[in-house]
Amino acid sequence: MLIFNNKADLGSLLSRYISKGSSIGFVPTMGALHQGHLSLLEQSVQNNAVTVISIFVNPTQFNNTDDLQQYPRTVEADMEKIKTISDAIVVFVPSVTEMYEDKTESTHFDFDGIENQMEGSHRAGHFDGVGTIVKKFFEYVQPTNAYFGEKDFQQLQIVKKLVKKHNIPVNIVGCPITREANGLAMSSRNQRLTAAEREAASLLYKTLLAAKKQFATKSITEIKTHVATTFLAHPAFELEYFEIAAEDDLVPTTIKQDKKYRAFIAVMLSNVRLIDNMSLN
Repeated sequence: MLIFNNKADLGSLLSRYISKGSSIGFVPTMGALHQGHLSLLEQSVQNNAVTVISIFVNPTQFNNTDDLQQYPRTVEADMEKIKTISDAIVVFVPSVTEMYEDKTESTHFDFDGIENQMEGSHRAGHFDGVGTIVKKFFEYVQPTNAYFGEKDFQQLQIVKKLVKKHNIPVNIVGCPITREANGLAMSSRNQRLTAAEREAASLLYKTLLAAKKQFATKSITEIKTHVATTFLAHPAFELEYFEIAAEDDLVPTTIKQDKKYRAFIAVMLSNVRLIDNMSLN
């Protein structure tokens, strides 16, 4: 396993693959790896000549300083998990200075409004930070294929929009959500939950399943009322938002037969922010 801390050395290695026209797979992460990340790595290893994984906690996508400071950092354990997939994976672990040089700031992006929905409306500047760091990684790695989990479905749509609007030659591959046995979507932040809290957090998955069942017969207003009532009965949770939106533009709207819809949810549990989503049709 090759580990790089600077983009120049990484670029020197990858130039050999680029010159031969070999495919490069890329899995960007913030570390604290779990089985969801490893499933992305597995898919990349199977479909590319070389796979690069980045481990970088990006400061510009955090709107909460405490969240940034408390985000789990487990690089040594991450390396061991990566080895279980393949010893040939290239690992890029840059510093903040390496990625941002002397100015840790994000660039402002126009993602045609999808950046203002849900996560964007609750986390000011979040998607500018995401767009900034992903664009930098794409420039340094020059991947053929880049793999993103659908747990962060809005982020996945943002990255697809970034690639389209900036004419970046990379294929974005969305991968299914990996879940715990109780249905909780796997997330690095789950590490901050106690065993009891992690079990209780299955409520998100159960709520989404109920919304999916109701979607065929209930109005959006009725479904949202049911969700709000559900969380009022569980005071350990603070419901931040629950939305039903079209997958393409993420705008909460009335149902149209020719569109695909998803339910999106975000909650706070013991100062840990959890998000999830589910296809409804």
